[in-house]
Amino acid sequence: MRKPELLAPAGDLEKLIMAVRYGADAVYIGGRAYGLRAAAGNFSREEMAEGINYAHAHGAKVYVTVNIFAHNRHLAGLPAYLRELVGLGADAVLISDPGVLSIAKETVPGLPVHISTQANPTNWAAVRFWAAHGAERAVLARELSLAEIREIKEKVDIQLEAFVHGAMCISYSGRCLMSSYMTGRSANLGECAQPCRWRYALVEEKRPGQYFPVEEDEKGSYIFNSMDLCMIEHIPELIQSGIDSFKIEGRMKSVHYVATVVSAYRKAIDAYIADPAGYSFNPEWMEEIRKVSHREYTTGFFLGRENFRGESTETSKYRRDYDFVGVVRQYLPGQGAVVIEQRNKFGIGDELEITGPQTPLFLQKVAAMTDEEGQAIEAAPHPQQTVVMPVDRPVKPLDMLRREKKQGIKPQSDKPEVCRGEV
Repeated sequence: MRKPELLAPAGDLEKLIMAVRYGADAVYIGGRAYGLRAAAGNFSREEMAEGINYAHAHGAKVYVTVNIFAHNRHLAGLPAYLRELVGLGADAVLISDPGVLSIAKETVPGLPVHISTQANPTNWAAVRFWAAHGAERAVLARELSLAEIREIKEKVDIQLEAFVHGAMCISYSGRCLMSSYMTGRSANLGECAQPCRWRYALVEEKRPGQYFPVEEDEKGSYIFNSMDLCMIEHIPELIQSGIDSFKIEGRMKSVHYVATVVSAYRKAIDAYIADPAGYSFNPEWMEEIRKVSHREYTTGFFLGRENFRGESTETSKYRRDYDFVGVVRQYLPGQGAVVIEQRNKFGIGDELEITGPQTPLFLQKVAAMTDEEGQAIEAAPHPQQTVVMPVDRPVKPLDMLRREKKQGIKPQSDKPEVCRGEV
């Protein structure tokens, strides 16, 4: 049985490092141009070089998104950009536009091409078409069932990648015109304003100003609002379908999201591969998944259209039961203490969870704190403030600290995490 690749999002260098540290086999990133995440941090040339070097040093690959639907104005600098990616050591590029694919094959024929889900690969003939034009992998549309994926796998010779976790778009494979029409920001150029998440009511043309809720709810209705995909409870079926790469959505999401989700899927995949016959799903993996900011979870189309449940008409808000409060920068064994980079306010008396790739989750009561000058403090209210505090157990750099959510404490950095369907 072939072990599938676990592919993680990396919106910036820190997220790349965390994804690799927490178990990703590969990450996908975007540069400052040509990708479908204009609002993500994205990578400068220098950051891309550092990120690719870090990933390769830790046995991981880096794929770069070049998946906009290009206009003429985008083509002039494309060959030089592709050559730059080759020089930096990128392992593949994600492409959705046939013209961009053609230029890539002419300019950098040795650079592997993965066909983006934005190209809507929904059948084996489409995947064969892309393979005939030089693609090494196709990222399948989210609208496919496991049965359809198995049939595609039987009929094609290239790798198949599929999203298994994260936000979904209400438009077919993320190809939406609403944002462009309503705000002038094109989703297909990475600038989506997410109007599908806005509140809507019904207006009759001869009754302007009279708003009728689509359902009997004073809050209005979120009739386009998609749920979040979560397939961690179905790892055996995913592996048996022949998917080569399990993709997690979320280049615009938080460090906490990337690390937590990657870690949970890593454990589930490894457990199944190690003992398929004796595999049993561990509920703790789902408990971890639920601690990140998310909308209500669904299995999407994977289990068949008869089981599809994809839109929430209740609310477009994220559920956030935990605050991500810090990252371990250094453990001080002689002092039994840890140096923390703060991400959300916490203070003396708080009970924190500490966890990491090699650190089993444990609870830590904050009994004392000092700032980086050694002065005693009661709380850490400043973003990215350096804090030192005693801990009961050894920890490692890049372990995470979080706190079960309390009323009245407003998070600073684990914001509602947006998505635009891909990539």
